[in-house]
Amino acid sequence: MPVEAQDDNPRMPYQHDNPSEVLADIVIPDGIPDDERVWVPQAENVDFRPLILNRSQGYWMNLLRVRKSGVLSRHRHPQAVHGWVLKGHWHYLEHDWVAREGGFVFEPPGETHTLVVPDSVDEMITLFQVQGVMYYVDPWGKGIGFEDVFTKIELCRKHYESVGLGADFVEQFIR
Repeated sequence: MPVEAQDDNPRMPYQHDNPSEVLADIVIPDGIPDDERVWVPQAENVDFRPLILNRSQGYWMNLLRVRKSGVLSRHRHPQAVHGWVLKGHWHYLEHDWVAREGGFVFEPPGETHTLVVPDSVDEMITLFQVQGVMYYVDPWGKGIGFEDVFTKIELCRKHYESVGLGADFVEQFIR
């Protein structure tokens, strides 16, 4: 049961300071930016737009954008992944469902799957929250690479420096 307001103005903001240790909010008014420099290349026709790179808790959230059909990656992750499809659609070779625009996807820890963007899609954009690590594997499960919040931060630093935004442009996304 909600607690009744103790004042006559329910729109009055909180009247105390927050603890000094509280991190600053991140507010991104241009989630899907017009400035192409904000998108960080990850592979040919694949890039991401960081939203938060949380190194203290080991996760990241980004928009993944794919501009050409094909197999994107085969991977597994030891922790959960959440996705919300904003544009286009995609699927995993290992499943019979399709992640469609407006749809939500929960990927359980430990699952291995191969992301595919079909020929009928010109552009796919999905918001992903990834806990921990993405572990890239071959079809038999042999590790061939990984990414985590720290490799994402480094990739962003290099890219933003190379496009003239400055390596420190990434700092706004780091917590």
